[in-house]
Amino acid sequence: MDLSLVPDGGLGWLHASGPQSHLVLSTRIRLARNLADFRFGTRMGATDRQAILDRVIEAAAGTGSLASAATFRIDELEDWDRRLLLERHLISRELADEDDRGRPRNARALLLQDKAAVMVNEEDHLRLQVLGSGVDFGANWGLVEAVDTELGQRLAFAFHPQFGYLTSCPTNVGTGLRASVLIHLPGLVLTKEINKTLHGLTKIGLTYRGLYGEGSEVVGNFFQLSNQTTLGKGEKELLEQLGAIVQHVIQVEERARQVLLRDAPAVLEDKVWRAYGLLRYARALDFEETMNLLSGVRLGVSLKLLENVGMYALNKLLVFTQPAHLVAEAGGLLSDDEMAVRRADLVRRTLEDEVRRGQGL
Repeated sequence: MDLSLVPDGGLGWLHASGPQSHLVLSTRIRLARNLADFRFGTRMGATDRQAILDRVIEAAAGTGSLASAATFRIDELEDWDRRLLLERHLISRELADEDDRGRPRNARALLLQDKAAVMVNEEDHLRLQVLGSGVDFGANWGLVEAVDTELGQRLAFAFHPQFGYLTSCPTNVGTGLRASVLIHLPGLVLTKEINKTLHGLTKIGLTYRGLYGEGSEVVGNFFQLSNQTTLGKGEKELLEQLGAIVQHVIQVEERARQVLLRDAPAVLEDKVWRAYGLLRYARALDFEETMNLLSGVRLGVSLKLLENVGMYALNKLLVFTQPAHLVAEAGGLLSDDEMAVRRADLVRRTLEDEVRRGQGL
């Protein structure tokens, strides 16, 4: 798998260059689409999936958005390579999953060009997606809309005049749009306001998940917030609603951080510096511990309690300390103990480089 074919290896969303990226790592907009003359989802056979992939590749070659896309055949990749793409948030758990024989279903693929991507033969025939840094629904919607328009001119999508775009899951019928942000909420967790906030979101049509979306655990105080339904509203209305709610959550999180600074500054500083010290000098770290410690350091950087550490470096550590990336760096399989040692070594080296950079060395 040659990720050098893609600028930044598909990790441009880590750059911390987007709006409010001190709190929001990324914005993702995804559209579910199906071809009109094929069966949906699990009712598809191997021949159907291959025919769909062939059509999508041919159509993509004639677009401006995907003409130069790198194509990764998910069904031909080894398990650790599929996990690596998942850890980079370039594919979903559904696309990476194996069938009863221990292999991904045939003709599953990822087309990737800059921020734009298409997952082929996931739950739906196509999942068009754009992933960008910070909170930026407008720019990301413009990109994914262009992909949708160009492919829609070359492929007949399943569409009903009353219900809109037809999908495998009823909750995606309509626009087929799922938008989400990956947001860091340690202030709400520490002030014990997180459950009330998340419960409030579910009442107004949003859902929350862990680091890798549906079915994943919340670690490091990172939450994915997204819309639950797509029927009955237009794309821009859905995005405006989600954007307004995200801004409200950001304001609530910022207030919680100010409360911590005002009422418990010593406790907050101890948490931040203790996390930084452990990351700087630990010789073995498991994944969950690393995520929680990085959360503390990230909070300290955003509150200017820590200097000489950049958000971009912290964002990269969220990805590169995960198992598949450590295996790729090692060039072979690792035991749990070996992985913990390599993870700690990578974190130490990264933070040491940040200190040198901050000192101009």
